Amino acid sequence: MNTAESTETARPHHWGPRGTAAATFAGRLTFDNVSLSFGPIPAVRNVSFDLKPGEIVCLLGPSGCGKTTLLRIAAGIERPESGRVLIDDQEMAGNGRFVPPEKRNIGLMFQDFALFPHLSIIDNVAFGLRGLKRADAVKEARLALKRVGLADYEHEYPHRLSGGEQQRVALARAIVPRPQVMLMDEPFSGLDQRLRDSVRAETLALLKETRATAMLVTHDPIEALGLADRILLMRRGRLIQAGTPAEIYGRPADAEAARFFCDMNELTGRVRGGLAETPVGTFPAPGCADGEAVLVMLRPQAFALGPSGLGPEGFVLSSRFIGDASALTVVFKGVEAPLAVRMPAALAPQQGVSTAFTVDPAQALVFTADGSNPI
Repeated sequence: MNTAESTETARPHHWGPRGTAAATFAGRLTFDNVSLSFGPIPAVRNVSFDLKPGEIVCLLGPSGCGKTTLLRIAAGIERPESGRVLIDDQEMAGNGRFVPPEKRNIGLMFQDFALFPHLSIIDNVAFGLRGLKRADAVKEARLALKRVGLADYEHEYPHRLSGGEQQRVALARAIVPRPQVMLMDEPFSGLDQRLRDSVRAETLALLKETRATAMLVTHDPIEALGLADRILLMRRGRLIQAGTPAEIYGRPADAEAARFFCDMNELTGRVRGGLAETPVGTFPAPGCADGEAVLVMLRPQAFALGPSGLGPEGFVLSSRFIGDASALTVVFKGVEAPLAVRMPAALAPQQGVSTAFTVDPAQALVFTADGSNPI
């Protein structure tokens, strides 16, 4: 099976005025209590989730957390030990049933693109359309190449294209047969930052226009926040949290989840009257008992310059210009380690200055002393 093609024999379909496919028959992908181990090592443990038709979901987590294993289970490359996998409520795996990858009507796309070096670009894209007559397959492939901006490259070969261009060819090949579900494993990790941003935007636009259901694996929280309708956060084979980007960033499940999305300043505090008291301010601590020791986490962007005498005073150890922003290291009285502060470059104080700061409570997270969520 080619790793960047649909796994169903394609049918002819109509394309929209901009060269995009007409509405894909988007599928619902369901995992029901799925587990899989490799020898004594549990790779995925009791994972359940449901992808709605047309939804773009990112499986997010560090290397080795089980996210690629989940994608391979969805594709049929791996067979779960227990639990069920369903597409449109039809069992693909579970209860003694196992549907092979080529029968699942899914599209697969991996980070190495997996283009055939001996085939021209047009033949690479048409490869997933083997059920069509040659003329029809070429016509569909040309329309797909036009949509990804590579209409003039159909007679070239993969080695003549840049990494970004190869990625777009792989995307065209994966989407042209109109799979019910698109599965993408770190598809942008091999690109440099400039290309990554542009190709990512093109991919998101194409997925939205075709209304494909998509599950994308990534270890990059910024990528997940920018692409996903919903994020599934994985850790050590388990699903830790699921939610929209705003939900999962604003209300992380625990301190470890918060650290994954942002470098955090961490302070100890004590709860008094529902507020966590720290040397740099007090912050709401719902669910915490009076007198309880807590962990207070502050994002670097929580800080701003304040009027003299009306906020905690800090001494700027360093101030580095990093484009639109400046990264500061600031020492505050009563705090053991310097804190990281980020603010607009035009407003940032210089190194060696003492100044007052304010802290936005909305950028503060309060957890129990062991890092769990008190609510």
